[in-house]
Amino acid sequence: MSNSWKIYVLAIVSFLVGTSENIIAGILDMVAEDMGVSLAAAGQLITVFSLAYAFGTPILMAVTARVERRKLMLAALSVFFVGNIVAVTATGYISLMGSRIILALSTGVFVVVALTVAAKLAQPGKQGAAIATLVMGFSTSLIIGVPLGRVIASAYDWKLIFVGIGVLGLLGMLIILRTIPKSEGEAPVPVREQFKLLRNPRIALALSVTFFWIFGYSIVYTYISPYLLTITHMSERAVSIGLFAFGVASLIGSKLGGYGTDKWGIPRTLIGGLLLHCGVLFLLTAFSQSAVLVFPLLMLWAFSAWSSGPTQQYYLMTLSPEASGIMLSLNSSVLQLAMAAGAGIGGIIVESVSLSAISWIGAIGIAIAATLTAMSFGLLRNKSRVAGHELGRVDVKPEASSS
Repeated sequence: MSNSWKIYVLAIVSFLVGTSENIIAGILDMVAEDMGVSLAAAGQLITVFSLAYAFGTPILMAVTARVERRKLMLAALSVFFVGNIVAVTATGYISLMGSRIILALSTGVFVVVALTVAAKLAQPGKQGAAIATLVMGFSTSLIIGVPLGRVIASAYDWKLIFVGIGVLGLLGMLIILRTIPKSEGEAPVPVREQFKLLRNPRIALALSVTFFWIFGYSIVYTYISPYLLTITHMSERAVSIGLFAFGVASLIGSKLGGYGTDKWGIPRTLIGGLLLHCGVLFLLTAFSQSAVLVFPLLMLWAFSAWSSGPTQQYYLMTLSPEASGIMLSLNSSVLQLAMAAGAGIGGIIVESVSLSAISWIGAIGIAIAATLTAMSFGLLRNKSRVAGHELGRVDVKPEASSS
């Protein structure tokens, strides 16, 4: 099997872990009703997942740094299976929250390891596309997993979804065992040393872009199902179709993001995607009560939001190539903190302001991310110019770092 196909294998398994993370947003209203809690309280299941992912992943990656990569992925998927079983057998809100923590920790380790393995398997100059393929796996969970989960939950029981994910997780372990080669671990880097990278202004600023980008996205996506049902007045069937359309567009966006990173450079691809993302959320606010207009806006939103994923992750890897695994781990932690913050703030907005306000408030978060991105590349350009003068040569453009 070629390395390209091995990367697609990792993307397929990423689909499973992505579904376990994203599915709650698709069935949030059903979970809230079944657990006897408010919509905002159910939304905190996403917050807890994100917090466990954010704080647990760097620690676990430091502890398991020397572990052979394939073995570590298999171990993560074993814990992932346990997390799904806990979700199926959950009898109340607290036990369901416990399952989210188990799933978050296992997902975090698998995602970071899979990204680093994919980058190593990729041909030189194709790392951006390889990362995009992994992101595509997560996008596919939005295309198939979330809308299909909504249909299953409507017809049967939402817990049945986690039965299927758990069984497929076992199948994913077998596929990885048979197809992915062994690869050595890395020298362990204590968590304290990991966070020393944040002293680098370029890295700190780039990670802040991740935070505000995902923060704005999460405010809206966490409550997208009740938003479409209540504000846009879609039917149950239309919401499932809308979530499917969202997923298709996210797949296209992540793939184009990877292509754009390799073809047009990091700055153009990332800034362009964020500006489009921001504009679409403002349009979603303006036309939120028109289902005819919301459908294409939903797809454009997904396209723009997910186009930034592979670009941002590859950009962070270029800032510290010798610590790419740590950079991806830090980025994953910041991303999940942003998810938690977005879900939490979104819940406050839903309870104290209105459900309709989440889209324009989310747009403000994306606008901040776009501004910080421009600042980040301005700083990179200045650093490159100084280095160029010191070496007696011309300035190095940031686009050059993408290839």
